[in-house]
Amino acid sequence: MKEYNLGFISDEDIYAHVKNTVESYRHEITLGQFNSNIIDPVKLTFDAKVYGKAIEQVIDDECFRQIDKSNSNCIGYFHQNFFRYAGHGWKVPDEGFDVENDDRHIYVELKNKHNTMNSASSQKTYMKMQAKLLDDDQATCYLVEVIAKKSQDIPWKITLDKKPRCHNKIRRMSMDKFYGLVFGDKSAFCKLCQALPRIIEDVVSDNEEFSLRNTVYEELAKEHKNMLISLYLLAFSNYDGFNEFLK
Repeated sequence: MKEYNLGFISDEDIYAHVKNTVESYRHEITLGQFNSNIIDPVKLTFDAKVYGKAIEQVIDDECFRQIDKSNSNCIGYFHQNFFRYAGHGWKVPDEGFDVENDDRHIYVELKNKHNTMNSASSQKTYMKMQAKLLDDDQATCYLVEVIAKKSQDIPWKITLDKKPRCHNKIRRMSMDKFYGLVFGDKSAFCKLCQALPRIIEDVVSDNEEFSLRNTVYEELAKEHKNMLISLYLLAFSNYDGFNEFLK
């Protein structure tokens, strides 16, 4: 086992957690998946010509965009389930809050960015936290944002039923502050981010099955030797006038 020396999580656990995250990533894209919602060849033509890119590069960009969209949930898994390894009463329950510590009466909802919740979602989350305070008068509830506007641990101010609401035990916290709370090391999140590139590289190099398999080019080439025409075939092959154009 390689050494990462994070201190607040073992080398075995961080490797396993990163491996589980990488394993949940999407590792294949076929032409059928690429065109599952019918690709827009007109837009891709504009993209290629406006930005001076080869059509192959534009197709590659679109493949990555689709893959990236499906991978977003994997990062949520990484952030939330990291706290399974914290010990000392920290847990990731199947329902309820995203992260909990009953011993310390701490209950957490995790969000990736400060602007990912709309007004209705924010109000629903705040009311959930209000209910928890009614059930447990020792509780403190946190909205923890991975990417906050700044490092912070502040009361969460919100408008609810057209009235401003603020309670000292319902708080907004950035991820660095939460790592400090959980692990007792204010630099813990920074240390993780510094080590993460190496850990991911180790996981990927140790597991060949995690390499991306992209058959889109190969399958498009079977349709027509001109890649752009192949794209038009996907969308417009039965449109009036396209039979001659596509020839």
